[in-house]
Amino acid sequence: MASNYRDSSLKVFTLNSNRELAEDIANHIGTSLGQCSVTAFSDGEIQINIEESIRGCDVYVVQSTSSPVNQHIMELLIMIDALKRASARSINIVMPYYGYARQDRKARSREPITAKLVADLVEKAGADRVITLDLHAPQIQAFFDIPIDHLQGVPILSDYFKKKNLEDIIIVSPDHGGVTRARKMADRLKAPIGIIDKRRPRPNVAEIMNIVGNIEGKTAILIDDIIDTAGTITLAANALVENGAKEVYACCTHPVLSGPAIERINNSKIKELIITNSIPLPEEKHSDKITQLSVAPLIGEAIIRVHEMQSVSILFD
Repeated sequence: MASNYRDSSLKVFTLNSNRELAEDIANHIGTSLGQCSVTAFSDGEIQINIEESIRGCDVYVVQSTSSPVNQHIMELLIMIDALKRASARSINIVMPYYGYARQDRKARSREPITAKLVADLVEKAGADRVITLDLHAPQIQAFFDIPIDHLQGVPILSDYFKKKNLEDIIIVSPDHGGVTRARKMADRLKAPIGIIDKRRPRPNVAEIMNIVGNIEGKTAILIDDIIDTAGTITLAANALVENGAKEVYACCTHPVLSGPAIERINNSKIKELIITNSIPLPEEKHSDKITQLSVAPLIGEAIIRVHEMQSVSILFD
């Protein structure tokens, strides 16, 4: 536990999605988690009880809307309502992983924009601010009419690779959408970038096309924001090795890792996969290839800065 945080009006609560991360964040700030119980009635309805006074407090609720996504969103909305009715001064949602972020536009006709719907629900419930990490598309920030602090995982991932002292590296984006992210890491590691040009015939089915950039004999680092079924990233890694890369590392901020992901990673040419704990990694998803880094110091620092009305962007400049 860090030294006690001097302002008792800052309170950190957590729900069921990522208790371990919330405890680390509270430790970093120098406080303990607020007392609340999240239980369910026999028909599955969620019941939340806040077991301490929060009147006039600035409350930070840590909840990733990861699997089971709908359950975790509902917990969050009910918690916001409870806090509002208990006279919290401000309700700040700390959402390391924002579920539904991939449904951020109408790609086809008659499609919903669910990322906007989730933003509306959180806002309507009574949240005053959102702190999140590596949104799938940065423009999701515009779906909110309340302040949103958008933290970045690239510095944490980059520092890990810096310490490895790898030689002759190239940072590779597995698709066109991730080029900005790859560029940020490339700038930090002073490395060139490559892009994998692929078409996706239908959702969750990846098809590798060609590689832009010189990867011959180099150590490639693939970077993505989310790894879900790991189809894209493992096909990309195998394509890089087939095209002359010496070895391939991969990294992402949000390890959704659903379905066949772990099996695919274990059977792929990826030497090591570096992830963060924005989403908890259950025992059955552990692998010798996976290294998990903590985002707790980053988020804890961001909460302190928000609370003390200091700049947050300085954390990743």
